[in-house]
Amino acid sequence: MTPPQARIAAFLARPALASVLDALNGDGEETRVVGGAVRDLLLDEPVGDVDLATTGSPQETIRRGQRAGFKAVPTGIEHGTVTLVRDGTGFEVTTLREDVETDGRWAVVRFGRDFVADALRRDFTVNAFSLDRAGVVHDYCGGLADLAARRICFIGDAGSRIREDYLRILRFFRFHARYGAGTPDPDGLAACIGGRAGLAGLSRERVRAEVMKLLVAPGVVGVFEAMAGAGLLMPVIGNVPHLSRFAAVAEGGDGGLVYPAFRLAALGVTVREDALNLREHLRLSNEEFDRIERIALALESLSGQASPVTIVALRHLAHRIGQDAVSAGLVLLAARGSEMAQRSTQAMIAELAGTPAFLPSGRHVIALGVPAGPLVGQVLVTAWRDWIESGAPAGEAAQMAVLERVVAALATAR
Repeated sequence: MTPPQARIAAFLARPALASVLDALNGDGEETRVVGGAVRDLLLDEPVGDVDLATTGSPQETIRRGQRAGFKAVPTGIEHGTVTLVRDGTGFEVTTLREDVETDGRWAVVRFGRDFVADALRRDFTVNAFSLDRAGVVHDYCGGLADLAARRICFIGDAGSRIREDYLRILRFFRFHARYGAGTPDPDGLAACIGGRAGLAGLSRERVRAEVMKLLVAPGVVGVFEAMAGAGLLMPVIGNVPHLSRFAAVAEGGDGGLVYPAFRLAALGVTVREDALNLREHLRLSNEEFDRIERIALALESLSGQASPVTIVALRHLAHRIGQDAVSAGLVLLAARGSEMAQRSTQAMIAELAGTPAFLPSGRHVIALGVPAGPLVGQVLVTAWRDWIESGAPAGEAAQMAVLERVVAALATAR
């Protein structure tokens, strides 16, 4: 691991960052890197977006940025945020702020010049660092000790922080799953339980965004167990959580299917109605809902199949709802089974994935004498079904033989 000061020096030497800091600092103004970028830098983890806080007004930020060749975009100028862009790299620069009034969802703020006050209005100690141009990390909230202990703590009184924005309940659990170790901070957990009624007033889109990030965080299994024990998980997702199945999937490597929608299905879906409920409760995107609904349909179908399920049945089901959904359903059904059962499942998934493409098309049907029209599609559907039933042979010759038998049977029936 690179020593912290060496990492910090290399980070501040990045040309784009050095340029924007040089442009905004001096002549009575100071600009620092703040928030998650500093935290990740201290943890020696990849730094994503770099946010800056400045004593200068938004108008001063625009003036200085443009003078240094940056394009200034007023992305949130009413809240003090200007995005400075040059050579494809952008930095959000926000004037220091203090909360004047909060209602649990939004805050009324005024601009300030105090980095301490700005830090104290943030949510967690590990998110309140600032890094100045000289490479000094400023910690006004005890975040360095909490970061070393992998402890997520609210700044000040946890209940007060939550009442300012009830989304911080979900952020507390997400940050613990991502950066914490052991059990969640007791004071923070108690405050989350005490403030859980406030979750109902949040927009479902904001809740969904937090849940989707939480689902793929490294420590999510323990966090979901803590949330369930505190009575917080079911109100958030709107369904009865399948904790043991989720744990088996998440800790077992997801069967190669690590994406938020799959994990959400693992946590909260058994039948299609569950998928519909998740869509309503979390405002899922169309793509997310489509994936989860098809996994639910796979679970419904596979649960009703004779055991062991055949590759023929799997291919028919895959044709109807998609191979990805069938594979996901198989992984979920096998999640709590024996190692042998899981190996069998992986073998079935591999065999399903190896199903060759069905090559005959409408032009082949017409070439065999079937008139153009709806009948062509019907012949192809029948041929595809017969091809699956005959073991899905590869090669155009074998597949054309199946098609020819279907066309011949149609001619005989006429």
